[in-house]
Amino acid sequence: MESFRKVIKGWLGKALLILFLTPLALVGIEGYFSSGSKDAVKSVNGAEISKKDLEQLTNSLKEQYLTYANGDETLLNQNFISNKALETLIARQLLLQQAEKLGISLSDQQLVQMIQQQPSFQQNGQFSEELFANYLKSIGMTNRAFIDSLRKDHALKMLTSTFMDYALVSKGDIAQIANLQTEQRTLQLASVKLDDYKNAVKVTDAELNAYYKKHAAQFKQVTSVDADFVVISPANIKGASSEVTEEELQQAYNGFVQKQQQSAQPVVKHILIAVDGRTDAEAKKLADEAAAKIKAGTSFAAVAAQYSEDPASKANGGTIAVYQKGVFGNAFDQTVASLKAGQVSAPVKTDYGYHLIETEASAVQVPSFESEKARLTQEVLKTKNANLFSDTVNSLNDMVVSSDSLDVVSQEVKGVQVQTVKGFTLSASHPVLSDANVKVKLFNDDVKNGERNVSSSILLANGDAVWVKVRNYHPAGVQTFAEAKEKVKAKLIEQKAFDAAKAKIQNALNEFKTKPAAEVNKSGINFVSAGTFTRADGMLKRDIQRAAFSLPAPKAGYWSVSTAKLPDELVVVAVTNVNKMDSAALPEEQLNELTKLYQQLRGQQEFDDYTRYLKAHAKIK
Repeated sequence: MESFRKVIKGWLGKALLILFLTPLALVGIEGYFSSGSKDAVKSVNGAEISKKDLEQLTNSLKEQYLTYANGDETLLNQNFISNKALETLIARQLLLQQAEKLGISLSDQQLVQMIQQQPSFQQNGQFSEELFANYLKSIGMTNRAFIDSLRKDHALKMLTSTFMDYALVSKGDIAQIANLQTEQRTLQLASVKLDDYKNAVKVTDAELNAYYKKHAAQFKQVTSVDADFVVISPANIKGASSEVTEEELQQAYNGFVQKQQQSAQPVVKHILIAVDGRTDAEAKKLADEAAAKIKAGTSFAAVAAQYSEDPASKANGGTIAVYQKGVFGNAFDQTVASLKAGQVSAPVKTDYGYHLIETEASAVQVPSFESEKARLTQEVLKTKNANLFSDTVNSLNDMVVSSDSLDVVSQEVKGVQVQTVKGFTLSASHPVLSDANVKVKLFNDDVKNGERNVSSSILLANGDAVWVKVRNYHPAGVQTFAEAKEKVKAKLIEQKAFDAAKAKIQNALNEFKTKPAAEVNKSGINFVSAGTFTRADGMLKRDIQRAAFSLPAPKAGYWSVSTAKLPDELVVVAVTNVNKMDSAALPEEQLNELTKLYQQLRGQQEFDDYTRYLKAHAKIK
């Protein structure tokens, strides 16, 4: 039963995880995209995909991929990500169009009911206008736009779920998968070391050349460089400061106070007259009335209580609890920035309606000099030593670049030396060269076109500085025979040694086909019991597992035997027993779990086929 659990968590589960990325990318993203733009990058049956939409999804996908690349942008295939984003948007548009054709849609009333039933919009079990209004502000959408977005999002989900949740699978398919993955094979393994055989192998240049031509694909190489580099850290620099004067501390404190005052956010109040349910002219007229009352002497708070349609702030004198730029748009933010404390703006139009805005300077509580003294001391010391390090690096940089030599650094700074790395690739791991800023210097177009000068200084993430110089650039492709000759020789010797070792035991291998295992002459083959395994165990080396599970089940008393080739080793793989579990013996819970996974896999395949069909019959320009 444990082996079945491994199936669910193993290859099938991983396959589903990868495949499901596609439909998930198509669903639930409506709210992030605009409603069209003049700078369209594609037209799908007349519906435009804007450059803005493509950039937004490309950036979103890029952020996702960066998490897998540990934030190293140099490892990303930008063209792949951009193409993936475009294909996703095309598929999404096709599915939305198809949903509309099929009448898959909800009415405004149904959508409003869905919104009101969301727990996140409820307070004490009742729908809260205030919570909903705050949510709309946080995502920068109007009521109408949110409902339209929700309608499309729901249509996409309904269409995709038709495939994902209702794919048909047969009991025979499930039984076959369960039997394959729970089948147990008992193995005997024998290892024949190839070193003794290699000593007797002779190869000619003609054989090497023939092997290279026949197996050229084995000698492909990714782009790599041979590079020299030298690193210095603040610890290498003499003359670091350890004392701070009172004058320096006072200057640092004054800067701290000024920064605190400048960063203080103003208190922002507004009166909102929404355009929902009324014409623009009617909304503007109400805003003008409210402005006139304030001008006549009525307090801003009183007018807000009477006129404002922002439920989150009207009862609090119009004060916005947490003002964030971008929520109400540029016009609102520009007005806030231009107002003096206590000044009320004229009506300002945004996507939400008309606003009257007032600001107040916020009170800033600045800590005393004495309470900040210890922190400021460390901060000043850090800055002084950082400046010393920076000045040293700049001085060295001038000498390095002018002489085009890394040796200058090792001569000027004791304790550092020039280091060399050969065959470094973009995906290789190295404490210095793996830094994204360094890799940009090692693999840029200038280097590709022959540039071999020393780089200027590069600041590393840990604060150290490095200079690099590319000695050789090896482009991606197949290595020439001269470049690959030693590797070709090693592979050919390995192959010949394997063939010789196999020839020596071939008679025994042949006997296993016709004789019971007990009668086979096993001289020279020392079998060891390896245990019992399933396909999902993951405990066997891949070549051994492939050999073991490609062999037929043996008759009683017989062994099914094959060989696997490992580095410097020939492994004889013998299957001595196969125990097939009847899928009917599996608990119903596990069979249901497997059925669900397989159904989702089939649903994904059918969904992909449907999307490809729509694309094949669409006008995409």
